[in-house]
Amino acid sequence: MAWNAPVPFASWVMLSGVLFSIGAVGFLIRKDPIIMFMCIELMLNAGNLLFIAAARYLGIMDGQVFVFFVMAVAAAEVAVGLAIIVAIFRTKSTIDVDEMSGMRG
Repeated sequence: MAWNAPVPFASWVMLSGVLFSIGAVGFLIRKDPIIMFMCIELMLNAGNLLFIAAARYLGIMDGQVFVFFVMAVAAAEVAVGLAIIVAIFRTKSTIDVDEMSGMRG
């Protein structure tokens, strides 16, 4: 195999699936909201990787354009999520997810 040979599409799909699985397991296991946001970001980036790989494999730009929208939504999600975490920490003095579930609006 030559060093400059293209990586097969199936390898990108598998890598994306592994990254998404790691993010999903981390989201389900961890109770710290900051770690949960990081796991959500990992899942979004796994999807972005798959979009980019599919766009390159098919020779179209749609996947790359869609990645920019996903990145913009992810940035907004992080900003809002961290603001909510800071507000909850100021009122409860904890960021434990189990403590937050007892809150009433």
